[in-house]
Amino acid sequence: MASSSMGMACLSLVLCMAVPSLATVYTVGDTSGWTIGVDYSTWTKGKTFQVGDSLVFNYPTSHTVDEVSSSDYSTCTVGNAITTDNSGATTVALKTAGTHYFICGVISHCGNGMKLAVKVESGSSIAPSISPSKSPSKSPSSSSSSLPPSSDKPSTTTPSTTTTTTNVPDSSSSWSLSPFVAFVTTWVALFVMFIS
Repeated sequence: MASSSMGMACLSLVLCMAVPSLATVYTVGDTSGWTIGVDYSTWTKGKTFQVGDSLVFNYPTSHTVDEVSSSDYSTCTVGNAITTDNSGATTVALKTAGTHYFICGVISHCGNGMKLAVKVESGSSIAPSISPSKSPSKSPSSSSSSLPPSSDKPSTTTPSTTTTTTNVPDSSSSWSLSPFVAFVTTWVALFVMFIS
């Protein structure tokens, strides 16, 4: 009887640790990717973006992913990007709540629909990071940069540079589990098996 309650306690602990570490990875534009001719405002409908989620932009290197201010987003002003990447596979970790604005920095592409506004719901206040993603069919690019929080007002803080390399998922969303939680879960399961 004692091993049964110990097993339930361990299971409860594992579940409490795993639930907060779940995040969603969204592939921008789904199978169409980041390109002209996709209505990204329609793509965001029905999606709830949370701090900890990620956006994956897949695109030909003739495009860019620029995080911009609200006013530059509204007017499709290029050349004032907070941060830019043109590697062809860019992952943006959403680490701050608020609206984040992205456009393609190639002249006329934003005006032809390559713009995305993502409202991120509350959580941590760490600045989002932008980096090229590693794809099995493509070698990783060495370019990367850091995105400060989106705002119409200039930021007075200097963002830290964080580079992350991730595999690009094939679907518009997937679950991810931190390696630490996976490690702890495995050891707890083994422990429960041996005491039962």
